[in-house]
Amino acid sequence: MQFDTVIHGGTIATADHTAKADVGIKDGRIAAVAENLAGGDHRIDAGGRIVMPGGIEAHAHIAQESSSGVMSADDYLSGSISAAFGGNSSFIPFAAQHRGQSIDEVIATYDARGARSVIDYSYHLIVSDPTPEVLEDQLPRAFARGITSFKVFMTYDLMNLGDGGMLDILTVAREHGAITMVHAENNDMVKWMNKRLADKGLTAPKYHAISRPELAEQEAINRAIQLAKLVDAPLFIVHVSTEGGAEIVRREKFNGAKLYAETCPQYLALTRDDLDRPGMEGAKYICSPPLRDAATQDALWHHVRMGTFESVSSDHAPYRFDETGKFLNGSDVAYPKIANGMPGIAARLPYLFSEGVVRGRITLEQFVALSSTNAAKTFGCDTKGRIAPGMDADIAIWDPEARTTVTAADQHDNMDYSPFEGMEITGKPEIVMNRGAVIVEHGELKAKEGQGRFIARQPADLRGKPGYTAKEFDPAQNFGTELC
Repeated sequence: MQFDTVIHGGTIATADHTAKADVGIKDGRIAAVAENLAGGDHRIDAGGRIVMPGGIEAHAHIAQESSSGVMSADDYLSGSISAAFGGNSSFIPFAAQHRGQSIDEVIATYDARGARSVIDYSYHLIVSDPTPEVLEDQLPRAFARGITSFKVFMTYDLMNLGDGGMLDILTVAREHGAITMVHAENNDMVKWMNKRLADKGLTAPKYHAISRPELAEQEAINRAIQLAKLVDAPLFIVHVSTEGGAEIVRREKFNGAKLYAETCPQYLALTRDDLDRPGMEGAKYICSPPLRDAATQDALWHHVRMGTFESVSSDHAPYRFDETGKFLNGSDVAYPKIANGMPGIAARLPYLFSEGVVRGRITLEQFVALSSTNAAKTFGCDTKGRIAPGMDADIAIWDPEARTTVTAADQHDNMDYSPFEGMEITGKPEIVMNRGAVIVEHGELKAKEGQGRFIARQPADLRGKPGYTAKEFDPAQNFGTELC
């Protein structure tokens, strides 16, 4: 076979093994993996480095307005470039429906925005207004197009659907093979805490951590899972930040629930002490759920290692440290009026490799699973996430020994700070490929605007997750009535 490109002299790393082998690429796909491959119009010498699937960033806010009207700093051009420099060859940002919008309108808006991407992309819909037309007509059309996941909120007044609304969404998702993602925090707990803090004049950034208690996340995670179990629908818990929340996920997964979850680098790397930096510097670290403490970091690393989480995602939510972002409502305002989120799409994989693989917390195979393979399986990217014949040639070549210091400039995004600034990192991607084309090479962007393609995704892979049948929905126990 004549190859367009051959990657030789590297160590192939997959989610289940590593081996010295070459990769042959033809027409944007992996055509062969073998011990020695000759030929190739273009040959890339991996030089003993790690050759692995390109990262799939499955949680990012790109060119997205928040419910309060703040536009994220990165569009699909800058956001995809940043992702590529971080070792990613595809991503799935959110396409947010706000109250009064149709799903058709949302998709048309994000199709125009996504067309600038340099890497392959899809969307998770955010549903905040599940009208009968949305549930019965618009969401099924989105599923048919290959948008097979969406997110709902249990907090924020303008986004919170309530338990009944969640059950409606979960039921529609199950019927169409889609997966529901959920931001799980108890809205009333948070609002009650905010009022008590405000009454006492405690409004500096550091109080954001106190305003969203660990119990608020744990209660909501448990409630979301029970709602999903009632209708036997697959559920993905995003950005788990607490030991208790992770333990609930572990227990329910062990019992067979159709359940997935992630945590994020910020919960492994940063603590609530960062919110107490001088002046308003703490505003850089406001995100929800909030940063916790060192003991929680240790517990979350344990769950990463033991398989509780399918992925470690960035939750890239870039709001600049100025009046266009964090301080849209003023430079000296109470923490609830500060834009909520932090950047991290380029730092995700280098941080996870350095603190995970290099420090012995996870294996290289686990790194591949957490960075790419599991996201491909969970979110239906059926031609991505593996080094195998027939798969898209989405590949990252890693130097496991390169040492760098994180700077905002090296993130290649549209931000003016990085929460990981100054961290010493070991390991980085040297070459990143998307469908056989080199998009980043030794610190230089090779991709062109609009080079990425939309990914039509398949239903979630539910193998090994038997689910749960509530007695009330079991025809053998409810007089034969089909309720769900």
